[in-house]
Amino acid sequence: MLLLRRKIRIETERLTLRTPQHSDFRSWSALRVASREYLTQWEPAWAEDHLTRKAFTNRVYWAQRSVNGGTALPLFLIRRSDDALVGAITLDNIRRGPAQAGTLGYWTGQPFARMGYMREAIEAVVHQAFNRLDLSRIEAACLPSNAASRGLLEKTGFKYEGVAQSYLQINGRWRTHVLYASLRSDRRGRTEAG
Repeated sequence: MLLLRRKIRIETERLTLRTPQHSDFRSWSALRVASREYLTQWEPAWAEDHLTRKAFTNRVYWAQRSVNGGTALPLFLIRRSDDALVGAITLDNIRRGPAQAGTLGYWTGQPFARMGYMREAIEAVVHQAFNRLDLSRIEAACLPSNAASRGLLEKTGFKYEGVAQSYLQINGRWRTHVLYASLRSDRRGRTEAG
């Protein structure tokens, strides 16, 4: 069976968003190691083999299968000026049929935080989702205490929709999250988090 290898490449002002490649392992693992303390407060607990080449290889294969199957759009953020890996963004859990929806997740390496890179990436992925993938709704969730992520979602047009109790395990504990969504045809006006 021949697998089609769809190439996804999205350009923003400063970034190239593309699927992960095997050659990204060293830069990915170095950025994750350097940002461990910064990232683990917001992420699910890392598996024991999280930073291994084998786990990364599995991640690359998952990304390609997901793109080919239309179930996810996992992308690395590559800064064009120096080819540095900045972080990653994934439009996951793509649901077709009556939902036409997906879930957005993202991370930025600590050295690149608060430089506007993720804002560029979110805007580009939302545009891709609405205009190329024909989705109607993109959902995102973050911890209530993650003011930077909440502000980022609001700046990129996501609107607060509520709270989900014990939504995800973050760093080994079930944590409540605030829920946001961006709609292709949004007539809700501004919504404020409570």
